[in-house]
Amino acid sequence: MLFARRNVTMASPSDALPGRDEALRPSAPHLVLGTPLTPPFPDGHEQAIFGLGCFWGAERMFWRAPGVYTTAVGYAGGITPNPTYEEVCSGRTGHTEVVLAVFDPTVTSYDAMLKIFWEGHDPTQGMRQGNDVGTQYRSAVYWTSEAQREAALASRDMFQAELSRAGYGEITTELAPAASFYYAEDYHQQYLAANPNGYCGLGGTGVTCPIATGVSTPS
Repeated sequence: MLFARRNVTMASPSDALPGRDEALRPSAPHLVLGTPLTPPFPDGHEQAIFGLGCFWGAERMFWRAPGVYTTAVGYAGGITPNPTYEEVCSGRTGHTEVVLAVFDPTVTSYDAMLKIFWEGHDPTQGMRQGNDVGTQYRSAVYWTSEAQREAALASRDMFQAELSRAGYGEITTELAPAASFYYAEDYHQQYLAANPNGYCGLGGTGVTCPIATGVSTPS
């Protein structure tokens, strides 16, 4: 993205920016779906948090998916509370750019979200995604339940096998429990809907993730 610094070393608590107490909150509903970007979300819906490079293009992948109630972009995985975009791009927050996808598990599945994630970017690139270089572009899955953790790990192993067969290296994706999700500024939300010709540097590997995405209706 336009103001990215090329910092590829993770920030430590001693040199992380202090951030602030006040949280950024989106001021408008989803530009495409018309749904709220912030909780409370409908009962029974699940949340998934993924980092796969520049969040402008990443968010569009998920809002187009069947069964997705809403999406939002933000920052996660780091140290600084309530960071700004400029602070995240400095490499001194520890955060990566992420997408929050809220979905109806009676219509779609977390496995379907994982398939979009793995196939939508190259998870073998470390602190970068294409020409976007920096810690804020690292690949990440932040799970919100034990079931998501198990699914994420299993899907990683399945996709690694396919990537290896296609000549790619090891997956560098960070897999960790979700902590705080900090909403990004209003002008980042659904950016490519507001700016159809805007920048999107994402590109997948062309390798298919052989994950089963069927939906089992909760009992």
